[in-house]
Amino acid sequence: MKKILIIRFSSIGDVVLISPVIRCLKMQLPDAELHVLTLKANRLLFEHNPFISRIFTPDPTLKKIIGTLRNENYDYIVDLHKNLRSMFVKLSLRKHSASFPKLNIRKYLLVRFKINIMPDIHIVDRYFQAVKQLGVQNDGNGLDYFLPPPDYDLMKQVAVDFGTDNFPDGFVAVVIGAKHNTKILPVEKVAGVCEQLSLPAVLLGGKEDAARGSQIVDMACKPIVNACGSYSLHQSAMIIKLSRAVLTNDTGLMHIAAAFRKPTVSVWGNTVPDLGMYPYMPGDENKSVKFSVTGLSCRPCSKIGYQKCPKGHFQCMLNHDNRTLAEALDRFTR
Repeated sequence: MKKILIIRFSSIGDVVLISPVIRCLKMQLPDAELHVLTLKANRLLFEHNPFISRIFTPDPTLKKIIGTLRNENYDYIVDLHKNLRSMFVKLSLRKHSASFPKLNIRKYLLVRFKINIMPDIHIVDRYFQAVKQLGVQNDGNGLDYFLPPPDYDLMKQVAVDFGTDNFPDGFVAVVIGAKHNTKILPVEKVAGVCEQLSLPAVLLGGKEDAARGSQIVDMACKPIVNACGSYSLHQSAMIIKLSRAVLTNDTGLMHIAAAFRKPTVSVWGNTVPDLGMYPYMPGDENKSVKFSVTGLSCRPCSKIGYQKCPKGHFQCMLNHDNRTLAEALDRFTR
């Protein structure tokens, strides 16, 4: 096997979740050259991956990059997205390929009719079905997240800002963002959890989360650091790596926390862990605690999320107990 193309377009969390497949491909097929086709926004997630030789992005369009990919003359295509775009690539390149069981019908039954026949298997293990024909197996070593070298100025700054000089006893990283609002723990709930923690809280998110972060700081009765929008993705990942524990919504940084084997308290709203995308830490499952509000007939209402609760009550997030979440985090940091 000489050259393999791996397809995964989005998103941050999904890209992190395919990292075991990439590692195992290279470690178990050392002579293989691995290339990745992904979105331009996710390029940085592969740039420091030692197992990847080349990164391609559909810039400006997928059609225009097909010629370049065809010239690579791949021996095999590993499709870890399995949608119309990846199908177009496979049909265009006409090479041997394999994908994974996406289970869309089972997901639909769970979301639409609350009939749960989802297998008790994480999506990472389902991804490995795409490389089964190559004789590649899961090594059980979990997720990877590759940071830039520590001598990068960006990483140096994080080490200074969040090192032992400023946080001698450590801190809890609190991820307040997500792509969809129905995955986000409301600001008053976050503030309530943070003010009950034994350690300081550092809020993480993008620029779009900075205003909510300021609201949380104003609401809480103890100092909180609002780092939302002030640090890049790699820097935010470094902050998670330096933390003692992580409180997170169902979002990309949750999977980055799992890659660093950080004790994680995940808060679930309209989505459910049964969909197979909870924190993946084989051998360290005791480091992950998942909290969901039970007894809601409307949950899950989506496998992705909405901008607002379809029912208008948002009880799947508002009914979480602040003290319970704080106590779970404190147990990890004692």
